[in-house]
Amino acid sequence: MAELVYRPVIGAALTLFKALDLKIDTQGSENIPRTGGAVLVSNHISYLDFIFSGLGALPQKRLVRFMAKDSVFRHKISGPLMRGMKHIPVDRKRGEAAYAHALDSLRSGEIIGVFPEATISESFTLKSFKSGAARMAQEAGVPLIPMALWGTQRIWTKGRPRNFGRNHIPVTIRVGEPMDAPTDEFAGAITRRLRGRVQELLEAAQRAYPVRPKNAEDTWWIPAHLGGSAPTPAQVREAG
Repeated sequence: MAELVYRPVIGAALTLFKALDLKIDTQGSENIPRTGGAVLVSNHISYLDFIFSGLGALPQKRLVRFMAKDSVFRHKISGPLMRGMKHIPVDRKRGEAAYAHALDSLRSGEIIGVFPEATISESFTLKSFKSGAARMAQEAGVPLIPMALWGTQRIWTKGRPRNFGRNHIPVTIRVGEPMDAPTDEFAGAITRRLRGRVQELLEAAQRAYPVRPKNAEDTWWIPAHLGGSAPTPAQVREAG
């Protein structure tokens, strides 16, 4: 089936990233299966994460259908694009329909993208994972693909102004090896293992990141445990 919206959107995004002179470093794309269904699971630190997660699958010529909150689909600009790219709206009060839609897509050979933290992590550390990704992989009989993003928070994240200037921001993408989701194992146990793998990839992406702030004012995007001035997870919870 022709992708009348998705591929032009990818082209527009790549053109924008080139204009912004983003330095995108991707490793592990060979772990994305060339055919068949899979659940792609990433950390969530930016409003643009679905774009960069999708870029991680492009070398394998795969398009990712992301599950996203339904309000994005109701927006006058993003809505038509999200629907045209065949992403999956999630109404948190009636999540069964989105879950069934995702299962059908997985069984038909699609890659479904999931952010199991559900919302952006304002501490830029991993929050707890919901078990939906593991359960979908179990029911559809497909692998889980862990992924980690770093640097995307410097472009556009919650509580910060957008940075769409030509600031040469590096973005690091790491894709891990596929993980099985056995049906005879509890989804919670698979989810814990999956979170651990994403954590390993995130730490690898952070170590590889080529920018080190020159002054204290520019450490807002670095987690507190790494010496930055981002709020701790506890501070985020207290503020919320």
